[in-house]
Amino acid sequence: MRSLPTSTQLDSEQLLSRGRRVLATEVAAVQALEARLDGDFVAACQLLHDCRGRVVVTGMGKSGHIGNKIAATLASTGTPSFFLHPAEASHGDMGMITHDDVVVAISNSGETAELLTILPGIKRLGVPLIAMTGKAQSTLAKAAAAVLDVSVPEEACPHNLAPTASTTATLAMGDALAVAVLEARGFSEQDFARSHPGGSLGRRLLLHVEDVMRTGDQLPAVSPDTSLKEGLLEISRKGLGMTAVVDGQRRVLGIYTDGDLRRALDHPIDINAVRMRDVMTANPKTIPPKVLAAEAVHLMEKHRITQLLVTDAGNVLVGALNVHDLFRAGVM
Repeated sequence: MRSLPTSTQLDSEQLLSRGRRVLATEVAAVQALEARLDGDFVAACQLLHDCRGRVVVTGMGKSGHIGNKIAATLASTGTPSFFLHPAEASHGDMGMITHDDVVVAISNSGETAELLTILPGIKRLGVPLIAMTGKAQSTLAKAAAAVLDVSVPEEACPHNLAPTASTTATLAMGDALAVAVLEARGFSEQDFARSHPGGSLGRRLLLHVEDVMRTGDQLPAVSPDTSLKEGLLEISRKGLGMTAVVDGQRRVLGIYTDGDLRRALDHPIDINAVRMRDVMTANPKTIPPKVLAAEAVHLMEKHRITQLLVTDAGNVLVGALNVHDLFRAGVM
């Protein structure tokens, strides 16, 4: 049986020093980009903003991985985009590019063979080309309508070989493009949420109170003449920790919560004799059903309450919710 190799204890200080060197190298690479933002960056933003089709991002190897992320960022911030593998493009996928599109090609050397192969096809389509490259005089750069210089003086790799600082700089330039165009479009939080309906931001900006409130038989409500005993039974049955007190037209008169009960227990009280009108909190905080659920969170936090009644324009009870409903919906 072959013995396992013994583990070598690594030098902690050396590891920390190497990690800090890598971060410093990549920070410097990104900072250097700021001075290079010029007319070509403006032209690239204009092309993306005016694109009537989709932005097609392409690149090989590590540049391709970065391209995938840039395409995803563009798509989620209001610029329809997808990634096209350049090797697949030369074997039929060029048909995915239309006359209305814009192509963003990524290559540190600007001489990636798979990209150069599809350049004539892009030119024949008359599609604008944006190059993100580390070589401003490369074949790719010379074919482009706008050239974004993502060159770095050195990679973070000690051999200056593995794409590290260069891919970080390219990713940062892609983010700069996406966000600049996002702001030019007036892309809002609501627009972002529509692209991310499954995320926490999407839930916060898309869910309305009516989407999470309790209704129908789940809605606790009693009349003002109901005994406190019956009111407590209603609270227990509906499990919201409170009950609304309503008139004959179901207009809200007040609210009674389990917190009110705890405070009432400090004094002698006959739960059979006392009426709900005598113990309710009149004119409670309410919220309309059509507002964002996030507004319910804000109202609860502001007034330090954990339940809310939902009423229409006529103060008629239409729903109720508590903090647990908002947690379950992912709004908090």
